[in-house]
Parts: sequence; structure tokens; C-alpha cells
Amino acid sequence: MGWWLVGVCVLVFAMVVLGGVTRLTDSGLSIVDWRPLMGALPPLNDEAWAVVFERYRAFPEYQKINVGMTLGAFKHIFWFEYAHRLLGRAIGVAFLLPFLFFALTRRISGAMVPRMAALFILGGLQGLLGWYMVQSGLVDRPDVSQYRLTAHLGLAVLLYGYLLWTALSLLFPVSGAGKNAAVGAGLRLLVVWLFVVILSGGFVAGTDAGFAYNTFPLMDGSWIPLGLFDHAPTLINFFENTITIQFTHRVLGIVTVAAVLLFWLVHRMVAADERFSRWMNLLAFVAIAQVLLGIGTLVFVVPVPLAAAHQAGGLILFTTTILALHASRRAGR
Repeated sequence: MGWWLVGVCVLVFAMVVLGGVTRLTDSGLSIVDWRPLMGALPPLNDEAWAVVFERYRAFPEYQKINVGMTLGAFKHIFWFEYAHRLLGRAIGVAFLLPFLFFALTRRISGAMVPRMAALFILGGLQGLLGWYMVQSGLVDRPDVSQYRLTAHLGLAVLLYGYLLWTALSLLFPVSGAGKNAAVGAGLRLLVVWLFVVILSGGFVAGTDAGFAYNTFPLMDGSWIPLGLFDHAPTLINFFENTITIQFTHRVLGIVTVAAVLLFWLVHRMVAADERFSRWMNLLAFVAIAQVLLGIGTLVFVVPVPLAAAHQAGGLILFTTTILALHASRRAGR
């Protein structure tokens, strides 16, 4: 069961990364309807392609941004969104069928059944939330709501984290805290902090704030850019002002790597288990690499491969923190 959930985690990880690529390539609005079952098949002939393309041309993204787009160019963005939706369906099947097998053969404990059922329901709600997000870009503004996009991303990360922790608990059961409890407490806070940072990245992606300033460490030659709190009320700047959104994400990223390095130093000062030390070394490396990826994404004006790597790096850092946290509970046992 533990390795089954690890496999589902891998699929969810791929789903989050592919969703980021879909956003970066502006492909998310290429499919303008949602058919969970019948939509599993793509257009299979020229007539079907013409029908799908004609539907797309009736909506704001084509009319305001992509006027004159060829069918060939449309197919390019269509396949990204189609792959994203198809992978979502595959995750549902990969979760449901083994779950039913484990439940029917009584290989799953009674306490675990409702937890697994809740995960499946939340996965279905994630699909609904994805369509709710797409709908926001099919009305007047040819772009999805940054609020809905970030909610969609946040729920995916929560599901991923819960799946991963459940898988680790099945594969490496522990009780109580290990001898690295002090560092473990800090890592628990870091998991929550990283979730907030990832949500901040969602607002960066949802508002294209990565294009606001493409220099580092200064923004327009200043440490504190002009227009940081131009919008009223002040709180709205963190969600709708691209200058504030990018500035906030920069600060969160720097604080994150500083916190990781602090935890790494603390763990070096205590009698850490060798296995736990390896996880902490990896965590420090991933945090530094992630910051460098973020700086590179900014400086090179958000190229898709580099930006996708940065988005994947955020989830890798989240994953490594969870692995290190779980290892802290097993260290010395």
C-alpha cells in the first residue's frame, strides 16, 4: 500500500508540473468545455478538429489575444491542456482501482478506509475546482482568476503532501519523536511556510508578475520598488498588484533559504543520526538550487523550461522537507 501511494504521489507531482507548463504556455483555455468521461478522447479527424477549434474561437482568448491563430498553433496549446486533463483522469483510476482491491481483500485497516475515501473525494473536487478556474477565463477577461488558480494549486499540494506522509507512515512506521525532535519541530513549521511560499508562486503565475521586473537583487534599481502599495485597500496589493506580488515572492524565497540553512546548522550542532544528516544536507542543497532557479527565471525573463523547473523545484523542496521531517522521527531508532 505504501508503494502504491508513492506511485500516486509521482503522478500528482507530474500533474502539478504539467499544470505549471500549461499555464506558462497559455494553454489552459484551449478546451472550453468539461466532459469528465467523454472528454477522454481527443479529436480523431479533421472534422472533429474543426469543431473543437470553432468552439475555441467563440471565446475571449481567441477574440482578444489570438485572433488569426492557425489550426496548427491551436493544436499546440490544445495538447498541453488535454494532457493535463488526461493525467488527472489517470490519477483517479490509479488511486481508485488499487484502493478497491485493498478494501475488498481486507488488506486495508478499517481506520484507513475513510481516510482513503476522503482523498478520492478531494481528488474529484480538485477536478471540479480546475474547471471552476477555467470558467473564470471564458467570460470577459481572457485569463483565469489568480485566486482560483492559486486555490487549484494549493489543493493539489495539500493532497500531495497528505499522500506522501501517509505513504511514509505505512513504509516506515514510527511512534513519538526521534532524538532530533528540536529540528523536527522547526521542519514542521517549514512545511507550513513552504506551502505559503508555493501559494505566493501561484499568484505570481496567475498575474504574470514574473515579467514585472527582471533584475536581481534590485527592482528597477531600488531595493523597495515604487508602487508597492498603490492599490487600495492595502491588503489587495498582495493578490492583485504585480509589483507587490513579485516583491513578496522574492522576500519569501530569501527567508526560506535562510531558514533552511539555519536548520541545517542547528542539526550539525546536535548528535544527528547519519541518515537524518543526509536528508538535511539534501534539503540545504535543494533550497539553494531553488533560489538560483528563481533568480535565473527572473533574469532571463521567464523562459518556459526554466520557469517550469523553478515550479517543479518548489514541489521538490516541499517533498524534501517532508522526507527530512519524517526521517527526524525515525533517527536513532
